[in-house]
Amino acid sequence: MLTVDFSRFPLAPGDRVLDLGCGAGRHAFECYRRGAQVVALDQNADEIREVAKWFAAMKEAGEAPEGATATAMEGDALALPFPDESFDVVIISEVMEHIPDDKGVLAEMVRVLKPGGRIAVTVPRYGPEKVCWALSDAYHEVEGGHIRIYKADELVAKIREAGLEPYGTHHAHALHSPYWWLKCAFGVDNDKALPVRAYHKLLVWDIMKKPLATRVAEQALNPLIGKSFVAYATKPHLPRLADTDTDTGADAT
Repeated sequence: MLTVDFSRFPLAPGDRVLDLGCGAGRHAFECYRRGAQVVALDQNADEIREVAKWFAAMKEAGEAPEGATATAMEGDALALPFPDESFDVVIISEVMEHIPDDKGVLAEMVRVLKPGGRIAVTVPRYGPEKVCWALSDAYHEVEGGHIRIYKADELVAKIREAGLEPYGTHHAHALHSPYWWLKCAFGVDNDKALPVRAYHKLLVWDIMKKPLATRVAEQALNPLIGKSFVAYATKPHLPRLADTDTDTGADAT
């Protein structure tokens, strides 16, 4: 289940991609399939081991085109182990709401992104997330849990302040909002409640079969209750020195 829409976020074979806070690796896998040179980074060692196994399995199965590469590694989002301007693309999906120093993370992403490079940021959407917080303290008051709820304009402003140029936004995963509301209402750790189990089966069916009815329903509902807010931006090229210099000798007398 992808949150980033690659029709709005073009990826070319050979692009060097950083999936920052990759988690289980869903976006990293998609980038690998599209021929990118992928680095999946997360601070969770267990998840990184699983992502590495899946990269190896994908290579063995021939799912990645020739020239694509994939590396899974542990790392700190606030101190990325890469030189400046290392990546063409950076993706950070459902991560920034967990990190106290979100401006520091944005600064690190901008540092490692090449001029002209693209970045995708996804976070839980304000409205659906507020409902979850209202229904359950356990949903967010856990170690490593959500520490803030972003309003769309707030996130876009932070992206712009970091030196990036936002170029598009949208919402995603409307069908998942009611599921999380049910989870919060019946207990975030209670997977046996009948409404939760029934809705989970619906989501699994939707993900596996992709029926037209649910696809149309989700597209219609995304602007209203989409669970995630997605923003896309580019890193501007710096003006060339020749463009900014003035002819200081022309007026000398």
